[in-house]
Amino acid sequence: MGVLTVRRVGFGIFLVWLLTLLYLWFPAIKGTKRWPWISQKGLKSSKIKLSPNLTNAVHVILASDENTIGGMIATMNSIYSNTKHNVMFHLIVSEHSVDHVVVWLTKTKLQLTNYEVRPFRKEWVKDKIKVHSGRKELSNPLNYARFYLPKLFPNLKKRVIYIDSDCIVQGDIHQLYSMKLKPGHIAAFSEDCSGISKRLTLLKNNYVEYIDFKNKHIQKLHLNPKACSFNTGLMVTELGLWKKNNITARLVYWMTLNTKEEVYGNEKGGGGSQPPMMIVFYQNYTHIDPEWHIRHLGMTAGTSYSKQVVQHAKLLHWSGHFKPWNRLAQHSDIWDKYFLPDPTHKFKPIRRATTV
Repeated sequence: MGVLTVRRVGFGIFLVWLLTLLYLWFPAIKGTKRWPWISQKGLKSSKIKLSPNLTNAVHVILASDENTIGGMIATMNSIYSNTKHNVMFHLIVSEHSVDHVVVWLTKTKLQLTNYEVRPFRKEWVKDKIKVHSGRKELSNPLNYARFYLPKLFPNLKKRVIYIDSDCIVQGDIHQLYSMKLKPGHIAAFSEDCSGISKRLTLLKNNYVEYIDFKNKHIQKLHLNPKACSFNTGLMVTELGLWKKNNITARLVYWMTLNTKEEVYGNEKGGGGSQPPMMIVFYQNYTHIDPEWHIRHLGMTAGTSYSKQVVQHAKLLHWSGHFKPWNRLAQHSDIWDKYFLPDPTHKFKPIRRATTV
């Protein structure tokens, strides 16, 4: 065999290898920016884990951008550490954070969990987000990932739990997953007008704090401005019913309308992803047990709850400005217990300066 022939064979082998690599790692056809990443354990049993007929697995959805990704890891670890049941994690991240979160998980004990990582496509919410208030963080596209769950996970037809990335779960997540929804209800949320969490906010916790009742489209709905608001950072929902009732399209309608006229956002409660869900799920949701959602831990830097309340809470939520990975967060010692350091050192919690 001549030298030229050997070179051609070698080049051919290299070309096949290169094309295979490009196929696996670069954007796929039909506009998909990246293949979803599934853990090896999940991949081996993906047909079982994602089957709508599976009754034992608890399906948990978490979403995070690059600024809150450490929170998502801690939330995931807290669930994994405190449940004896089979859990399938469905993680939503920004498109350029996929590799980061995969490396993070595979370098920690969370490599033993079942999970998939899917990038959120920003074009889904392009020109649909307008925050009238000064809280620009509410315009982050990942805040709206919860609107698109059936689109992100088309194989999930039954129940899922969506949890914000600034939460720690101290109870067995299966207990929340097995709660009963009232007949005709698609989802369950935590109401803000009762329970211990009510005392920790200056808001009156009703619809008029979030929705502009002068808007003609709102007036046609005949909503009660004094109706109690609810928190969307924790949600139990049936994705099959979500899709059947066109919930995503209804949420997107109010998002789009708000960019053209003020529907929500100038009110005290602020804009973001909560008001559209309050409109769509008005008086049509089941209440979550208060111990499963102790929230507003991020409203102030000072301690708002007694040690006893925090210890017995089954889910803690640092809703507000003071996140548990930042300098002034209250009860950050609980969050620290579940945080797994970033092996790439891109995410580092900020802590109070210690004095000797």
